[in-house]
Amino acid sequence: MSTKHLQPGDYLKKILTARVYDVAIESALEPARTLSRRLHNKVLLKREDQQPVFSFKLRGAYNKMVQLSAAQLQKGVICASAGNHAQGVALSAHKLGSRAVVVMPTTTPQLKIEAVKALGGEVVLFGDSYSDAYTHAAALEKEQGLTFVHPFDDPDVIAGQGTIAMEILRQHQGPLDAVFVAIGGGGLISGVANYIKAVRPEVRVIGVQMNDSDAMMQSVAAHKRVTLPDVGLFSDGTAVKLVGEETFRIASRLVDEFITVDTDAVCAAIKDVFVDTRSIVEPAGALAVAAIKQYVAKNKTRGETYAAILCGANMNFDRLRFVAERAGVGEEREALFAVTIPEEQGSFRRFCEAVGQLPGGPRNVTEFNYRISDAVRAHVFVGLTTHGKGESPRIADNFNKHGFDTLDLTHDELAKEHIRHMVGGHSALAQDERLLRFVFPERPGALMKFLNLLGPGWNISLFHYRNQGADYGHILVGLQVPPADNPAFNRFLDTLGYPWVEETGNPVYRLFLQTS
Repeated sequence: MSTKHLQPGDYLKKILTARVYDVAIESALEPARTLSRRLHNKVLLKREDQQPVFSFKLRGAYNKMVQLSAAQLQKGVICASAGNHAQGVALSAHKLGSRAVVVMPTTTPQLKIEAVKALGGEVVLFGDSYSDAYTHAAALEKEQGLTFVHPFDDPDVIAGQGTIAMEILRQHQGPLDAVFVAIGGGGLISGVANYIKAVRPEVRVIGVQMNDSDAMMQSVAAHKRVTLPDVGLFSDGTAVKLVGEETFRIASRLVDEFITVDTDAVCAAIKDVFVDTRSIVEPAGALAVAAIKQYVAKNKTRGETYAAILCGANMNFDRLRFVAERAGVGEEREALFAVTIPEEQGSFRRFCEAVGQLPGGPRNVTEFNYRISDAVRAHVFVGLTTHGKGESPRIADNFNKHGFDTLDLTHDELAKEHIRHMVGGHSALAQDERLLRFVFPERPGALMKFLNLLGPGWNISLFHYRNQGADYGHILVGLQVPPADNPAFNRFLDTLGYPWVEETGNPVYRLFLQTS
């Protein structure tokens, strides 16, 4: 990187003359109509997730590499990256006919390794972390005479990313109150802020970081670069322990405000983007949308116009389960509780009636986990839909007034991450238990109707239900049926009217749940 600090006018010239469109597209700037209606503000989405490598990173990488000499390109380039920058460098090298060596940690998912190889990059796996890979890349750079392409701390890389702001202001020439930009090392926001403050200084530039990866925010507050001891990895695209020297200088001077968001808010934002675009962005790609929602809620704005840069869409498919699970809580459309009820017949039904009598109208039950474990009291894990943010404390108070001791778990990380999937176990009290799976149409009141059909004759000893957003719900129920009652119980199942499968003989049930 050049040690000379460039002035805003220098950056403006570099951005205006940047070479990015040999490999990048001018991405769309689309209105998020559903989200805009909900927030009463106009939200525009800058679709960098639609770039050829599903990320903005190829802009800066190519702009850096296209300016190298023929001799430098002939020897080749090198970078250290486990993600989007690696693909940007590999694609740019392929376009320029250059060799590209990409050093990645050994922990890098195979999906990303294969993506770089498919673009012609030479992958070198080294170390357990980005820091290890970076150190090894620096050694290979000297050893083999390669040119290092930094992911963010380079004026040419910064200028390449700044072309995004140039496009935004050209595509939307009307009122624009703020542009929200995710920050990892700071290359993207440095380019965006330089262009916007040179051309339309009244537009606010707001940087967004994860609350567990906020190196830039901490550095600006401390007036010096701060190295984080650790970073959260959910938003791997922004998980940087130390921001760049040049990006820190620019962000300190030009960024108007910084916002941090948490995992649940980002999951909810991924869902918001999907609802409006039918596209799935990676966590880093949703940071800007999560911040807009937080900004509107805090400042009570109406009628303003905001742009969010969707900076990437390199999402591992198997992460979608986690995202979907947490999106409801992040939007506070779902509240979670631990409720204690008396271990006696009819108390389960009374609790469900209390759910139906909550202020604000009936709620859908999204989850119900229960396993008999005590002769006197039962502890159940319950999920309920809400009508808006901040309702969970009131719901908990209402259950307590009905005589059910209730603990609000809506913001409890342990409960959301682990405990909800671990409720249960062997129970000495679950004698004569039969285990059945039921399928029933998913509609309001369906769970209560199902419980009414079960009747009072057999005690419920296990119950698990999770609303999966489908047309049909799936319930797992344990019922204590004395052997003498088996003929009557079988007749009851035949007349129930719901599809069912008996799982009493399932070895998994015997191993984990059945009493010995």
